[in-house]
Amino acid sequence: MIGNDVLMVSGTDEHGTPLLVQAEKEGVSVQELADRYNRVIVEDLVGLGLSYDLFTRTTTRNHYAVVQDLFRGLNDNGYMVKQVTSGAISPSTGRTLPDRYIEGTCPICGATDARGDQCDNCGNQLDPADLIDPRSKINGEAPEFIDTEHFMLDLPALASALETWLKERQGWRPNVLKFSLNLLKDIRPRAMTRDIDWGIPVPIEGWQDNNAKKLYVWFDAVVGYLSASIEWAWRTGQPDAWRKWWNDPEAVSYYFMGKDNITFHSQIWPAELLGYAGAGDKGGDAGELAGEQKNLNLPTEVVSSEFLTMSGSKFSSSKGVVIYVRDFLKEFGPDALRYFIAMAGPETTDTDFTWDEFVRRINSELANEWGNLVNRTVSMAHKNFGEVPQPGDFTHEDRALLDEAAKAFEVVGNALQNSKFKAGITEAMRIAGRANQYIAAMEPWKLAKDEQQRERLATVLYVALQVVSDVNTLMTPYLPFSAQKVFETLGGQGVWAAQPEVREVTDDSPREPVGVGLPSEGRTYPVIMGDYDSQQAVWKRIDMQPGVALSKPNPLFTKLDPELAVTGPEWAPVQS
Repeated sequence: MIGNDVLMVSGTDEHGTPLLVQAEKEGVSVQELADRYNRVIVEDLVGLGLSYDLFTRTTTRNHYAVVQDLFRGLNDNGYMVKQVTSGAISPSTGRTLPDRYIEGTCPICGATDARGDQCDNCGNQLDPADLIDPRSKINGEAPEFIDTEHFMLDLPALASALETWLKERQGWRPNVLKFSLNLLKDIRPRAMTRDIDWGIPVPIEGWQDNNAKKLYVWFDAVVGYLSASIEWAWRTGQPDAWRKWWNDPEAVSYYFMGKDNITFHSQIWPAELLGYAGAGDKGGDAGELAGEQKNLNLPTEVVSSEFLTMSGSKFSSSKGVVIYVRDFLKEFGPDALRYFIAMAGPETTDTDFTWDEFVRRINSELANEWGNLVNRTVSMAHKNFGEVPQPGDFTHEDRALLDEAAKAFEVVGNALQNSKFKAGITEAMRIAGRANQYIAAMEPWKLAKDEQQRERLATVLYVALQVVSDVNTLMTPYLPFSAQKVFETLGGQGVWAAQPEVREVTDDSPREPVGVGLPSEGRTYPVIMGDYDSQQAVWKRIDMQPGVALSKPNPLFTKLDPELAVTGPEWAPVQS
């Protein structure tokens, strides 16, 4: 909206072992399950209005090929080292147990449900053998540990480069930077391959045809940002366009996540990029993807939120602590959820979701403050003039409100650019509140009864309409669906806030991966893309034009039944 050229990409990360666990439970192939969840997630994100240039997936031939290129570059530079480690097997079946099939007590913080690769409670990386009283998630038995050979990412050889990079970071959320720097205290080589048959083949002779050893999700998932950018460029007919964001040192990149993913984005991913560029202690040559400038841009900022919990517990479908997006969208629509997360989400501290707080914020803030402002302003103007009225001379009160609304573009814009989303929407809502105070003070309903005050009525309603338009622009990044409705109510035509769409594409990338167990050529899958160039939304005041016809408004937001705060909906009832 401010004129920057932006590329927004992501995708479903499909090589995690939880899929294997669930597929085994359901008796279906893991690819079938991945396909099902991928489509659900794509449809949910479109329902939420998330405007990706490309939202793809990690089970594509393009992704496999890009990941393998990164691995080769790291291996050629000496940052992938073979090491015999301890691997877990099931005593009753003899089958390998991937890390996330194993749970136990964290040796660092004492949490009793730590996974074999990471403790969600303290965020530290683990190995299954580190756990106290490890047990299989499948049948509860204690695993046996055997020797097995794997490729390790030599993080200690990259620690100095990582530390230099981290200490140069500016403007990060303090909790994120502190956590990231603390990771350097216990840095050690991390296994980037696993004894598993679901994943990307290791592109090394003697390994790539071994279907029992694959690259681990730790290595490949974060490469998805790069591979998605490369796929986007190819799908839009400009195959080298991705380099604008990945090779140009002036480009900036922001990675958004929850705090349990900080490790992968402030340590694993930067280490992969540094090693691929030959920037660690061992030196080396930059890989082909690094281009002539011999770099792939590291994250400008890792923007991590804390946990959003429910009844004090982390959301977990496996534990029944869950709200499914489509259930929420069906009953409340996307903007109510977008508003709640922006205003009350876990931006810097853990936040507990409660239906009581949700109902309160939607009713007293979104509906009463913002929705009511739009409805009462446009209704009075429509009833008395039918169009945007021609104002007379502005009073001091008129100019004060108009000036305050104009200054909010800088305040909210700065908040957005610094990833302070709560501060931004709070300022937008403050301006809405000021407009409501202005209307209450000016009493246009009384002016409407006096023909001698016709010009003053027109001026007051013009000012109120202008501020409604301003706040609507400020709200557009947060509430794009209602922003489109307000734009049309104010007489706008066409697309104000462009929405994403689901597109079916074919997996026919020209990049060729190697090894066994590759994705099938020519299969189709859904992606998120969109025609965003058509939208009219810009980050500035759009002057209201007298004479433009207004539409009779409908309520912008539906007030929620107060009983919902006590009971919750049927699909996510309040737990007593």
